[in-house]
Amino acid sequence: MEMISVQQAEDIIFSQIRNFGTEEIFYENATGRILAENILADRDLPPFDRPTVDGIAISFKSYERGIRDFTIKAVQAAGESPLSIDEENECIEIMTGAALHSSVDTVIRYEDILINNNVASINIDIKKGQNIHLKGRDKKSGEILVKANQVITPSILGIASSVGKTSLKVKKLPRVAIISTGDEMVPSEHTPTPFQLRRSNGITIQSVLKKYKIDADWLHWNDDFELIKKELSQCIDSYDILLMSGGVSMGKFDYLPKACEELGIKKLFHKIKQRPGKPFWFGKSQNEKLVFAFPGNPVSVFMCLHRYFIPWLEKSLEIREKPQYVVLQNDIDFPFSLQYFAQVKLSMNPSGQLIAESVNTNGSGDFSHLAETDAFIELPLEKTVFKKGEVYKIWRYNF
Repeated sequence: MEMISVQQAEDIIFSQIRNFGTEEIFYENATGRILAENILADRDLPPFDRPTVDGIAISFKSYERGIRDFTIKAVQAAGESPLSIDEENECIEIMTGAALHSSVDTVIRYEDILINNNVASINIDIKKGQNIHLKGRDKKSGEILVKANQVITPSILGIASSVGKTSLKVKKLPRVAIISTGDEMVPSEHTPTPFQLRRSNGITIQSVLKKYKIDADWLHWNDDFELIKKELSQCIDSYDILLMSGGVSMGKFDYLPKACEELGIKKLFHKIKQRPGKPFWFGKSQNEKLVFAFPGNPVSVFMCLHRYFIPWLEKSLEIREKPQYVVLQNDIDFPFSLQYFAQVKLSMNPSGQLIAESVNTNGSGDFSHLAETDAFIELPLEKTVFKKGEVYKIWRYNF
């Protein structure tokens, strides 16, 4: 199978969208999860007519009859049963958010009255119904307050709490294993020999997935074909998704493609016309588990994760896509027939446009710039020169 385009790779990956079902969780644990049900109003909102200011409540008919001085019959706080007036020259001193009785229909602020000897005098022109938030004005009972298929935020939790939804239906998350490979990779806490490297891809992927509340397991396999095959067989049974880094290029110790083949994991593609991340391998097992096998270089892993896996995950969880485009701030020459993903710093110009400035790096092994950049800009395969002022799509990672 020859190298495929970025668009073809995306199409193949998106043909493998999965639904992992739903579960009920306690609302205090729901931040960052994906809501799988609409949240409805359990009663009219607001549930009663209520003042939007502190002041007095009167019947507007009395004002129309020329009454300007009102005896304060009682004081009513929020949460108390509504108090009525019996005489047309009476008023209720009332606080913001309290329930209005049907005998009053207009509220005047403290700032617009004078109170003397328990009599409130109005000294401004007023309108009927002023300063009142009417029952059901925001939403009627049974109406949708929050639509399904969005990330649960603090504001959504506040709404859920206000309607008594302490248990929320959310999308189940896939069980994910992150697998790094390579004899030359030692644990981060170890001191490497001059010819070894510390492992970094596993923690990078793991922390990206935490944003989606996925607690992925992280394993490391050395370059031993039989070991890889045995462990891979077990993982395919235990997890929904395997995210692998290393072992997919053309080297003598790149065993993953062969191990997958022998276990009946069908290759859907291997190698994309892109830089970084050309040797990316993608396949699925007989029991419909997916294997995303990224090249081992840290920048390749980071790019393939954000360009392919995260969009696949968001589509599977039915999170609405929010593509972003930027205006390039400097010329880029890339004289290869590959789709180029350049690291860029993002900022906003005075016109409110998102702008991107590319950073020169030393290839996919040079991950030092990932901390100071914000996104990969996707530069099309058909061109080799990209000019300042042109607009391209980006894939954000630091935000």
